[in-house]
Amino acid sequence: RLRPFNRLQVILQHLKMSKHTDSTAEVLLEKRGGAGIITLNRPKALNALNLSMIQQIYPQIKTWEKDPETFLIIIKGTGGKAFCAGGDIRAITDAGKTGDRLAQDFFREEYMLNNAIGTCKKPYVALIDGITMGGGVGLSVHGHFRVATEKTLFAMPETAIGLFPDVGGGYFLPRLSGRIGYYLALTGFRLKGRDVLKAGIATHFVESEKLPALEKDLIALKSPSTENIADLLNSYHAKSKIDQEKEFVLDEHMEKINSLFSANSMEEIVKKLKQDGSPFAIKQLETINKMSPTSLKMTLRQLREGASMSLQDVLTMEYRLSQACMRGHDFYEGVRAVLIDKDQSPRWKPAALEEVSDEFVNDCFKPLGNNDLKL
Repeated sequence: RLRPFNRLQVILQHLKMSKHTDSTAEVLLEKRGGAGIITLNRPKALNALNLSMIQQIYPQIKTWEKDPETFLIIIKGTGGKAFCAGGDIRAITDAGKTGDRLAQDFFREEYMLNNAIGTCKKPYVALIDGITMGGGVGLSVHGHFRVATEKTLFAMPETAIGLFPDVGGGYFLPRLSGRIGYYLALTGFRLKGRDVLKAGIATHFVESEKLPALEKDLIALKSPSTENIADLLNSYHAKSKIDQEKEFVLDEHMEKINSLFSANSMEEIVKKLKQDGSPFAIKQLETINKMSPTSLKMTLRQLREGASMSLQDVLTMEYRLSQACMRGHDFYEGVRAVLIDKDQSPRWKPAALEEVSDEFVNDCFKPLGNNDLKL
């Protein structure tokens, strides 16, 4: 029998070995077959992304990228409800109020992670099963492959909390077909299931219950190329019949979205919606009227500029905007109204689009000197 001391050593050694697959860890990082697997593991918080998770995922991606025995990276969430419902907004709010460094560090390191995903040399497969919003979009949309399921719920709801669709939203949203990206960014409209694919956000659609089999097949691939991975995803995609016949939820509104959301200013968009007067336009007006006027103006400019920028330049611009939001009023008020008191009645300052001056918006986009994000 082991002497007590030896037994303790064995237990400690075992704990060390299983550190990465410890079910209480917020993120699990493991190597299986030729695949590096990232599992977001905060099911009670809908796998919301916090700074410590970012600080574990980033170096691991960089390590796997250099490893000749790692051929692809898979990212997924636990709990069955969410892939990742966003960033840890509560922690950022508290930090911003007290001037804590987290309000700078979180966005800086999150955007560095988004860039690492966008520039990753290994095929990156995001299984976006369940809620995928805000920060969760940043963990998936910049990778090579995004697999949606019938449970996927996608949104960029930031204008409702005095923020803007960050994590590279200024890069991918204006690149979606027509003006869909502008519409999603300004209204926070939610896309479900196959519509996430039809909008061009997901690359594949696979039934949720088939994901474990898909993952197993991905892990079993022998030194696969990007094409081999694509072939496997395509074969699963082709077999998925759920909602195949349903037309895209925005199809009937695309003409209106493309004309109404192509205006150069928020005031003009609102004017066009009022002039249009259709039930669809009136509904969009009601939604837009609830959003932070500052966020709306910031977001429209972010997307218009981001449309012709590299991902790196977009993230640098978005870092400046994030810090402007931390200095401002609406982010704290939006979080209070939506997440803390839940009264859903934010008192925005300024309260009307006309009161948000171009000068103020310009200030939000100004370089931060030594504090700028460097990628």
